[in-house]
Amino acid sequence: MRPLLLSTLLASFLWSAPVGGVSVLVKNTPITMYEIQEEMKQSGTSAKQSADTLIRKKLEQLEAQEKKITVSSAEINEEIQRMAAQNNLSVDQFINAMQTVRGLDEKGLKAKVSESITGQKLYNSIAFSKMGQPSAEEEAEYYQLHLDEFSRPESFDVTTYFAASQEALQAKIADPMRHIESIQSKEENIPYGAINPQLAQIMNKIPVGSFGPILPNGQNGFMSFYMRDKQNVVTENLDSVRPQIDNMIVGEKRNQVLNDYFTRLRLSADIKVLRLPE
Repeated sequence: MRPLLLSTLLASFLWSAPVGGVSVLVKNTPITMYEIQEEMKQSGTSAKQSADTLIRKKLEQLEAQEKKITVSSAEINEEIQRMAAQNNLSVDQFINAMQTVRGLDEKGLKAKVSESITGQKLYNSIAFSKMGQPSAEEEAEYYQLHLDEFSRPESFDVTTYFAASQEALQAKIADPMRHIESIQSKEENIPYGAINPQLAQIMNKIPVGSFGPILPNGQNGFMSFYMRDKQNVVTENLDSVRPQIDNMIVGEKRNQVLNDYFTRLRLSADIKVLRLPE
């Protein structure tokens, strides 16, 4: 009777667990329905895709624990200071910019930075050899393949749409001709140098004639830019962006190593998908 009783108790615990119940077990560590639903909202992906993302994160967390990898508050603060300086912003300005552009408050930003540092330490612990700097040929090839990333206009001609809810903006983007009372809009010319670098990068990726992503507007609402035109686009030369290109190439190689490692790890890990949100 005891095995049956334990099994019954375990099932009862899993299905009555708080915040929506357990959805997935990764090495007996739970991922809840609530966590998957939140990931679905934030990423706009399906339940399966969101579960896959969280399984990968959970594997990273468990692997970091096994390898006794930790990240200190000092390391997180130093990285935020570095990122702020890289964008020519003070730390406070950078935190405010991330709140406006990414919807990340200071706590959320620090969590993301901690994940990034953990990933770097994990890479260092599993890489079989030190990665060399990209060659001049690799830099030139990357530059040619990503010219759009190194081009910027003097200013953006946009129509900016504002709403209290993401759903209203999503409806407008899906049907631009539809009139929605709760949405306000205004036509603007926004100089590239007048906005923070994070927002400038996002706007620069919006094709002319298209809507950009829905962003927090810093006033408990949301906004989206419709890109009407980009004025006086110039492309930076290769020499001026070599450090940026090197970081991108090294980052891509590092991510590939980590992806391969965790793909193999997932195949051998004890993962049970109990149920997913519908």
